[in-house]
Amino acid sequence: MQIAIIGANGQLGSALVDTFENAVPLTHEDVDVTKFESLKILKKINPDVIINTAAYVRVDDAENYPEKAFTVNSIGALNVAKIASEIDAVNVYISTDYVFDGRKGVPYTEADLPNPINVYGLSKYAGEIFTQNYSKKYYIIRVASLYGRGGARGKGGNFVEWIIDKAKRKEPLKIVNDQTMSPTYTVDVAKTLKKLIELKPGYGVYHMTNSGYCTWFEFAKEILKIINCSIPLEPITSYDLNRLAQRPAFSALENAKLEKIGLNLPNWKDALRTFLNAYEIVVDI
Repeated sequence: MQIAIIGANGQLGSALVDTFENAVPLTHEDVDVTKFESLKILKKINPDVIINTAAYVRVDDAENYPEKAFTVNSIGALNVAKIASEIDAVNVYISTDYVFDGRKGVPYTEADLPNPINVYGLSKYAGEIFTQNYSKKYYIIRVASLYGRGGARGKGGNFVEWIIDKAKRKEPLKIVNDQTMSPTYTVDVAKTLKKLIELKPGYGVYHMTNSGYCTWFEFAKEILKIINCSIPLEPITSYDLNRLAQRPAFSALENAKLEKIGLNLPNWKDALRTFLNAYEIVVDI
């Protein structure tokens, strides 16, 4: 089976390249999803599956520059869907927990209706709709709060890396404790997505996050616990951060459809420990 990975040098893309043997890695230099002509390279590759990880992920910047978010996350998804249909490939679109408003108070399943509360989430939801309506065969994979070895290129790093950097500098931390989510290790997503594609279950939307959930404060606390660092850690509210984009208060996801086909991801605490141990991330206290 031939797999093409768009955004191959990104945080999730790099984990996918490591997981899928003989995949064709496509970086932004190879393919620009915002330009349909650029995607015609896929006709030469003729993959069975296209995994689109290209995304504009600057949540706050998207409020000021919505056209940037929609061009990549929505129009880009439309372009990929069109080319995938032309070559009869399975289209895999990576989406986000931010398509939900966070008011449910318990983890969201695939059956819940999205209602984005920021431009980024809305642009990704529009990408989901384009994927559904313009693809013959598709999987929409919702992930959340990703971290991995490659960092998040669009954000300049990920939360785990940021906490570790602060710990190395012995700087006190103030972390929001009123936003609950499902922190997820990119390697677990990559391995599970590979199994999903091999199993070929019914097309549609699938949640794919590490099991369980926590606040960002609890996540930071667990990171410091694992690396045995005791710098000051203070819980704060979203209001204290005064960010431009509103975040869902509770955007944890439940992998209901994955569990029905026998696919389970590790608990977020176990995944975090695996990540930190695998790359021997140590803080000299």
